[in-house]
Amino acid sequence: MPHVVTQACCGDASCVYACPVNCIHPTPSEPDFGTSEMLYIDPSTCVDCGACVSACPVGAIMPGHRLPEDQARFADINAAHFDPATSGTVRFPVDAGRRLPLAPIDKPRRLAVDEPLSVGIVGSGPSAMYAADELLRHPQATVTIYERLDRPFGLARFGVAPDHLATRSVMRLFDDIAREPRCDIRLNVTVGADVSLDALRRRHQAVIWAGGAQIDRRLDLENADAPGVLSATALVGWYNGHPDHADLDVDLSGLRAVVIGNGNVALDVARILTTDPKSLADTSISRQALNALRRSAIDEVIVLGRRSAAHAAFTLPELVGLVDTGINVVVDPADLDSASDLVIDDATTQAKLELLGEASRRTPGDGPRIRLAFHRSPSAIRLGPDGRVVGLVTDHTRVGPTGAIEPMGTAETIDTSLVLTSIGYRGVAVPGLPFDDARGVIPHDAGRILDDGGLRPGMYVTGWIKRGPSGFIGTNKTDSAETVASLLSDHESGKLSARSAVSGMPGPLD
Repeated sequence: MPHVVTQACCGDASCVYACPVNCIHPTPSEPDFGTSEMLYIDPSTCVDCGACVSACPVGAIMPGHRLPEDQARFADINAAHFDPATSGTVRFPVDAGRRLPLAPIDKPRRLAVDEPLSVGIVGSGPSAMYAADELLRHPQATVTIYERLDRPFGLARFGVAPDHLATRSVMRLFDDIAREPRCDIRLNVTVGADVSLDALRRRHQAVIWAGGAQIDRRLDLENADAPGVLSATALVGWYNGHPDHADLDVDLSGLRAVVIGNGNVALDVARILTTDPKSLADTSISRQALNALRRSAIDEVIVLGRRSAAHAAFTLPELVGLVDTGINVVVDPADLDSASDLVIDDATTQAKLELLGEASRRTPGDGPRIRLAFHRSPSAIRLGPDGRVVGLVTDHTRVGPTGAIEPMGTAETIDTSLVLTSIGYRGVAVPGLPFDDARGVIPHDAGRILDDGGLRPGMYVTGWIKRGPSGFIGTNKTDSAETVASLLSDHESGKLSARSAVSGMPGPLD
């Protein structure tokens, strides 16, 4: 039986390059690689060699006959993306005549110059570590990573749910990169306070900014800053032990919490709030958060989406992980009616709707539940006499002919003492660097930072602050590869030679 990609897929395409028969898609050269929710294995082409298993950094691939019960449906999910009988649009045609006999392998080339290359990277999240990995393939390159926190790896450490152990295992790959003698990670260093950006430019021939999208999009409602209203990202940081959120005021004394937004982070926090704390005890969850969850009174978490179920922002793997692991997931069948009127020609969306329909027909068991509600838009936050949240008013909506969200004129109030906002991220301006305020990114040309239409010499950008908050952990690999390719090209052409090369690792900060 062929191998199968499962829930933990990080999408970094290591498996694509390892596969000898090019059966894993989308590849980085295919148009939807950057937006695909995961990678998929064509069962008719897979030769069951297992090369992809060894290459996968998060253990997401396994033989089909060994799939555990809560991952079993991934065999069908993989197959559906290649079977015209399952979906009206097959993204990856099974016609072997249109396939390359081998997956494309991008072997590191020898640089045209032998001069040493010193690169500073600001940030140590996935985009930074993938950039370091690309650079360290060349023996003349040294990399110094500057991280403001006391532990590295950014969202891979502080943004992934503690019970997603397979996804968190990508940090083992980053540990391997960090152990390279030509890589130095300097913790507790804030660029702009402990060292200036100009000083980094003097220390290195090139600097890559990999600072990420650091803030949440704000909920534009009155009382959005009241006690009891938190960002889901802050809650994730709280239970993952992020030092910025260690003192977060999380009120778990009420019976209900509401999450505004229905992306993967929204499902993560809903799951953590309703999971038996005993099952979290052996994870990396913050002990402070674990003790608070043990005392929690929350019995229901409602996850709100403004659009229909067909437009849900969560990925199919995340939904499978929620529905197939024993958690009480409740869906009102009436919320799915509008989706049945849509013409769905995408296998992933079809599978989501089928799974939501399955959940809507289940009888909830005992214990806390997660309710997935659609066509609900928050319109007001109600406060009690003490100024804390006591309720959220929502308007029923529909998706109009133009795709715009239209109110239906029907409102309901949800009693709740905890409102979590999960409506996206946004980059923040970096002092000394240009910034596109409308998009929340640093303007660039293939990773080269642009300043007033021209290039900022020796300055590069990668990750969410480059492309916006999109994709998954592994998406940063191809994103960083583009930036590093631009940097190396500039090094070879002499554009970085005006700044003296640093031989070996730089010394202490000025």
